[in-house]
Amino acid sequence: MGEVVGAGLLAHVPTIVLPRATRLELNEGKEVTLVTGLEQLRKDVFERDDYDTVVVMDSHWATTVEFVITAQPRRAGLFTSEELPRGMCRMPYDFPGDPELAENIASFAGTHGTWITPISDPYLPIYYATLNLWKFLGQGLPNKRWVTIGVCQTGDMEDHLRLGRAVADGIATTPGRRVLLIASGALSHTFWPLRELRDHEASDPVHIFSPEARAADHERIDWLKQGRHDRVIDTMDEFWKVKPEAKFFHYLMMAGALGEQACSAPGRQYGEYENSVGTGQVHLWFDRPAAGWTGPRQPAPTAPASA
Repeated sequence: MGEVVGAGLLAHVPTIVLPRATRLELNEGKEVTLVTGLEQLRKDVFERDDYDTVVVMDSHWATTVEFVITAQPRRAGLFTSEELPRGMCRMPYDFPGDPELAENIASFAGTHGTWITPISDPYLPIYYATLNLWKFLGQGLPNKRWVTIGVCQTGDMEDHLRLGRAVADGIATTPGRRVLLIASGALSHTFWPLRELRDHEASDPVHIFSPEARAADHERIDWLKQGRHDRVIDTMDEFWKVKPEAKFFHYLMMAGALGEQACSAPGRQYGEYENSVGTGQVHLWFDRPAAGWTGPRQPAPTAPASA
């Protein structure tokens, strides 16, 4: 029987894969803590031997008539972003997939009233919401399998929670699997207009697009650090007013796999809450509590001093 042993809401912003000199130039001479946060998270979690597969809920991969999960035995190639080809150009990637897990997750689509198709086509595109995090957390760990699931642009909140339920069942019925889940995406997600954008490239949250967006982000960060996933889910109508990335479907898929409102796992923050040209970005990691994902709430864990 498989299990989810950890999960995270992680930022994938293009800035993190730029050369360090460029990052410092854009950020008033300071390192972006989203970078140092991922570096610490790798040491704390991803370099351990207590998991074998990573499942990414990718906010950049939008499907239309079904959910799609990658089912290739291996994914390898060069990636150039159609959105930002100057900063993400011919990035190499090479990692094993997990076809057995993908097929098992898809097999629970009918059980949860949704549609999931595993795709093994080697030419299926990859998106930087997956690749940028793999560069920090998976590269150099050749035995760790990575699988991606896209959001569905015709789906609503309930559809994405159902997807998460199928993920949980698929993992539970895959013998021996120990899985990390990543909800890859931002909080509030409004960009500054092009003629103003270059005035807001530094990471200081003062550059978040609006005070309302900044306040909504902070509120949800605080709730997640307290393990109050119920509050995040129950107030989605309010959060949608500040336009979270992909309607926050990446998080909702993860939450659906962890028990939804009953999930009580407190998060620890890696790095600071930061701006990316108007959008709100954060890394929050949730370890599986000793009593399970839906056990009694525990105090929030202490963030690493070096994050």
